[in-house]
Amino acid sequence: MSLLPTLPVLVPLLTAALCFAAWKTVRVQRVIAVTGAAALLCAGTWLLTAVLEQGPLVATLGGWSAPFGITFAVDILSALMVLLAGLMGLVVTIYSLADIDRARQEHGYFAFLSLMLTGICGSFVTADIFNLYVWFEVMLIGSFALMALGGEKGQMEGAMKYVTLNLVGSSFFLAAAGVLYAVTHTLNMGDLSGRLAEVAATRPNLVLAISALFLVSFGIKAGLFPLYFWLPASYATPPAAVSAIFAGLLTKVGVYTLIRIFGSVFPIMDRNFTILLVLAGLTMILGVFGAVSRFEIRKILSFHIISQIGYMMAAFGLLASPDEEVRRLALVAAVFYIAHHIIVKTNLFLIGGVIRAMRGTYDLKRLGGLAKTAPWLAVLFLIPAFSLAGIPPLSGFWAKLMVIKAGFMAGQYVLIAAALLAGLLTLVSMIKIWNEAFWKPDPTGVSHPALPRARLLTMVIPIAVLALLTVAIGIWPQALFEVAERAADQILDVESYRLMIGGTP
Repeated sequence: MSLLPTLPVLVPLLTAALCFAAWKTVRVQRVIAVTGAAALLCAGTWLLTAVLEQGPLVATLGGWSAPFGITFAVDILSALMVLLAGLMGLVVTIYSLADIDRARQEHGYFAFLSLMLTGICGSFVTADIFNLYVWFEVMLIGSFALMALGGEKGQMEGAMKYVTLNLVGSSFFLAAAGVLYAVTHTLNMGDLSGRLAEVAATRPNLVLAISALFLVSFGIKAGLFPLYFWLPASYATPPAAVSAIFAGLLTKVGVYTLIRIFGSVFPIMDRNFTILLVLAGLTMILGVFGAVSRFEIRKILSFHIISQIGYMMAAFGLLASPDEEVRRLALVAAVFYIAHHIIVKTNLFLIGGVIRAMRGTYDLKRLGGLAKTAPWLAVLFLIPAFSLAGIPPLSGFWAKLMVIKAGFMAGQYVLIAAALLAGLLTLVSMIKIWNEAFWKPDPTGVSHPALPRARLLTMVIPIAVLALLTVAIGIWPQALFEVAERAADQILDVESYRLMIGGTP
């Protein structure tokens, strides 16, 4: 049995344990955290390479075979998500060396960051509904600690909203899992995909009700309309490094689980996907309206997380189309969009943190003149900003193009109109940040002290790496496109997935 599928969990878990063990020595924690994050990136790279070459990998633990034992299963989608989690973990950990104050580092910042990554990666590789719940809770513990660390008033208010809504989501998850087990007598995803199809044939409304509970739970975590209101209130409160890793990864865990559960476990039910399409359109439009109306960088970017989640769910919602070509392109678009957005959104929050470090504020009305004093930062901002808006030849252009093309093929013209409007307003809000923070004269009229060179480089290098990656994907999209195609083919092949992770023939 290969233990390779367990590495995404073992590596960050060991990193967290070692950081907790070195609690009193910040310097040692920093070395452990960077080393552990680099090891996770290597594990993700190894895992994706192995899956592309050998096919899906499965590991069963606890001495029990599937569907009774603990099963880790990695296909192309989950391996890609682990790789992206490792990359974001590494760049944010390096950035944190300069962004996170010593007091937070002394109180376990790096340990909690690694613990959160453990929960995130566990969610990507688990093949069991109950263990998915466990990893969600591990992720929640780590993320809540990161959000509350420092104890500032705004942070605590945001942290309480965050944990309260996520606990509500966990309650819906447990209720759904309980009913699911009562109906099917299993929680192994492979076993479930076969048994749920049988149940749906005789009791479709019961399966629809269970899926609705999961939709609410995962919708809260993804920031889907109308369950997104906690997100801008929470993500705009912690330090920039924390906001960046949250923005890049946490909502994508919700999106990933929606794709995994509704794409590979539950039978395709038109009503589910019709609801998803309606919610996706509303999420796109209301999210971008929220962004356009704000004048604080983190609030604008937080509302854009919501809007962009709408694009991913719009693509996934097209899975109900009877046209196989539409279904495949829609899934390819969803996978491509997730990868693009993780990179771009993380980078924008990191850039916001540099602006805050240089000028002491995120308020656009108090900012200005950065294009003159820091032209390099202006360039680094424009790359992810234009990519988020879908300007060619950056990664966001290809992501949006595939979503719109799939929508045209499916005849979803209202959804396409919503996507185009959201894209236009995204560009407007990015131009607003550019005009207010970079182009207009500095309204304070005072000289701002320069950041220490070492600190500035530690913050800028991760940003430059992500910006170069955004440009590279935009100019050479074929590599990611091919990975997304193969991931989509595996998701659509439900029977192979069921048998891979121990479903009964």
